[in-house]
Amino acid sequence: MLFQGDGYFLNVNVSKRGEILNNCECGAFKFRGACNAVFSLDNDEAAKGVVTHSSGNHAAALSLAAKLRGIPAYIVIPNGAPKCKVENVMRYGGQVIWSEATMQSRESVASKVLQETGAVLVHPYNDGRIISGQGTISLEFLEQAPQIDTLIVPISGGGLISGVALAAKSINPAIRVLAAEPRGADDAARSKAAGRIITLPETNTVADGLRAFLGDFTWPIVRDLVEDIITVEDNEIIEAMKLCYEILKVAVEPSGAIGLAAVLSDSFKNNPALKNCSNIGIILSGGNVDLGRLWDSYRK
Repeated sequence: MLFQGDGYFLNVNVSKRGEILNNCECGAFKFRGACNAVFSLDNDEAAKGVVTHSSGNHAAALSLAAKLRGIPAYIVIPNGAPKCKVENVMRYGGQVIWSEATMQSRESVASKVLQETGAVLVHPYNDGRIISGQGTISLEFLEQAPQIDTLIVPISGGGLISGVALAAKSINPAIRVLAAEPRGADDAARSKAAGRIITLPETNTVADGLRAFLGDFTWPIVRDLVEDIITVEDNEIIEAMKLCYEILKVAVEPSGAIGLAAVLSDSFKNNPALKNCSNIGIILSGGNVDLGRLWDSYRK
């Protein structure tokens, strides 16, 4: 399935979509892009497996997609990643290789694994196959609720919002796409303001899945197709997460709850440019929470 918009192309391999989505159990949208990447490989490429570096959800998604195709998955995970996400990788048969928490260490270890195995790199977000797979969210969202005029999407490396924006604007060019980002990891908002990619020396946020920086694939799409980026504090994210559990009865991790936090924020409510947002779709993008830490926090 091919979508085109303003010079960008979205190519989604849907040959096994029904079978794949029926097997989805990893609790995050990342499974869409991972499956698109894994099932797009020819047999010779796939035989040597896939490798990635990820703090959790993409790691688990790629492990599960590789398991479905019957190929190896080599997963570089930074120290300190949530236990539940690491356990998901192991559960789906991914081979865990540890790195330091820095992006430089993650990339260096992944490069070494590539050289040793000959596997195919599937970047967690800066990859056209990943972006395309994530775009299927817009197809389903707008099929079910075509009246939506505004989409709120979490942003980190930009793979999710790039796919969502490309597909959504191909269906409805007038739709507004807004990003939600933690203030402690606001590189995308700074990049948007500066007109170039900005990286941060460090990030500090409860949303562990939103600490990556934009890549050369995702930045031009974010720059041109995302109208605005709303930044929120961690306490706002936690309150939105609490609302999801208590009111909506939806299991969502901090990175997934940030879209709701953005809509509830004063930054959104008081922005005159957003006054005419009447039918808003919020993407809750992941539900992998380290429940051990959550229960411990209750005991304090």
